[in-house]
Amino acid sequence: MVALITIRLAQPWPWAFYLVGGSGFVWLFFWLPIYRRPQEHPWVSRSELGYILSDQQDAAATKISWLKLLPHRQTWSFILGKLCIDPVWWFWLFWAPDVFQRRFGMSLSQIVLPILIICLVSDVGSVLGGWFSSALIARGIAVNLARKTVMLISALSVAPVVFAVRTEHAWVAVALISLAAAAHQAFSANLFTLPSDMFPGRAVGSVVGIGGAAGGLGGFVIANTVGHVLQRTGSYMIPFSIAASAYLIALLLIHMLSPQLTPARVG
Repeated sequence: MVALITIRLAQPWPWAFYLVGGSGFVWLFFWLPIYRRPQEHPWVSRSELGYILSDQQDAAATKISWLKLLPHRQTWSFILGKLCIDPVWWFWLFWAPDVFQRRFGMSLSQIVLPILIICLVSDVGSVLGGWFSSALIARGIAVNLARKTVMLISALSVAPVVFAVRTEHAWVAVALISLAAAAHQAFSANLFTLPSDMFPGRAVGSVVGIGGAAGGLGGFVIANTVGHVLQRTGSYMIPFSIAASAYLIALLLIHMLSPQLTPARVG
């Protein structure tokens, strides 16, 4: 959207902010008349409502402070997982257009289709990652093995992205980055389930929030780091090498801290 706005409209940058930011109100227009509490929503079946409310007693218990969550290894397995992989996602978002422009000489209009493809393929990875681990669990495989199997496959699928800056063919780079983006989302879908696997309902939101803060901090660091690396080397080789290995490192840390995804004894 931003690329098309920049190409077609006068004073493009203000309009890029107006139109992209304004799209949130379009979403709100549909959300407000549809949203209801689960107990009041006509689309929620009795069995679904029972599942939603199954840990209501737990959720109503005393809230757990972050200070009580931080000493647990399970908390740190999620924090370090997010700290490793979120910066890579921010790297794709911020720097992929520059990769295609700098490495393959693409114009702004030529970059639109590759970026669109990368984003759409990542959507597929997000859905498949969650479906695959659920399918394994449904076949009787333990939650720990199911989650980590999908995460390992995802981590290995990201690794070839290091060749995206070595190839002379732009569409080979698009394919490799698309695969890496899809694998990130599959890995992330399973990473996001770990707090609910290891913590009571009243602690899940806090653990996810702490991990999200760590991931955001990592995104800030990577954005600045890549800029300095490009200024010094003029090459994307170091950032792509980091991206290729980050998921294997994340999975190793998660497994070291939570080898069996044992529930944390909190509160």
